[in-house]
Amino acid sequence: MHEIPQQTGRVTELIYTYHTIALAAGFILDLIFGDPRWLYHPVCLIGKLISSFEKGIRKVFPKTEKGELAGGLVEVILICVITLLVPAFVLYFLYIHLPALGVLLETFWCYQLLATRSLRDESMKVYDALKKGTIEDARHAVSMIVGRDTAELTEEGVTKAAVETVAENTSDGVIAPMIYMAIGGVPLMFLYKGINTMDSMLGYKNDKYLYFGRCAAKLDDAANYLPSRISGWLMVAGAFVIGLDSRNASRIFKRDSRNHASPNSAQTEAVMAGALDVQLAGNAYYFGKLYEKPTIGDPIRPVEPEDIKRANRLMYAASILGVVVFGLLSAGIRFGLLR
Repeated sequence: MHEIPQQTGRVTELIYTYHTIALAAGFILDLIFGDPRWLYHPVCLIGKLISSFEKGIRKVFPKTEKGELAGGLVEVILICVITLLVPAFVLYFLYIHLPALGVLLETFWCYQLLATRSLRDESMKVYDALKKGTIEDARHAVSMIVGRDTAELTEEGVTKAAVETVAENTSDGVIAPMIYMAIGGVPLMFLYKGINTMDSMLGYKNDKYLYFGRCAAKLDDAANYLPSRISGWLMVAGAFVIGLDSRNASRIFKRDSRNHASPNSAQTEAVMAGALDVQLAGNAYYFGKLYEKPTIGDPIRPVEPEDIKRANRLMYAASILGVVVFGLLSAGIRFGLLR
């Protein structure tokens, strides 16, 4: 009778070993290859599921406040269940019967769900446009990675938008997925991406999504609460490692990390502003409407295109520190299972 728990424990221990291997290998692959446009991305499939479920759910639930809140809750439950259980069942089957294939698949999925290289590549397109092209080229490049209106942005506005995107996505696109990967492997990573994608598609405060998207937005806030703060401290450490202003990064992090409507977005933006000795955020236009937002950081010096390069260096430093820390966390979970 004691053999079954022991066998289960050994399987779980091995799975966490595989998680650690997949995290390290997936991160290296992401740094090398990024996201080739020809390779279908799983987040695209999640997005299609979200859209498909939304259409069906809206036909069933009444177009009232309570109806849309209930429909949004059903959407969240369906997406969370699917994004967690489908990869979990696939990987568990492979780890039991074909463990080598399981490690390869988990590594591949981890690689796809990290955005370190692609974040750098897309933001550097903005830098290249600022340095070699016209302001119209730069506005177009930054419009690919931000949600705000870009048609009237100045060179400084374009640069700030790119730097802020790198800062925010250091958490959303890199550190947070790593944390969930370390704790629960790719299935938890997929769950996080499902939550994150729902927020990006449904979490608007407009007439269409004010109630339907509320549950998705609140869940995303909860899922990112600790990761965004951990990301902030990793960025402070990264600033020290690469020679940026880590002392000011820590000071602005503590002072301005709540200067945003979202409880999480200003965490990494505050560190970035402090590390670069610039001021970020402030008022912005969305869909033609001006939104007044507080600034983050002090204007010790003006923002310049080179700050996009510096932001990426800091993102890479925090990411490398993150994969080491979370790899050790995953190994620590495995060690705890051995006791």
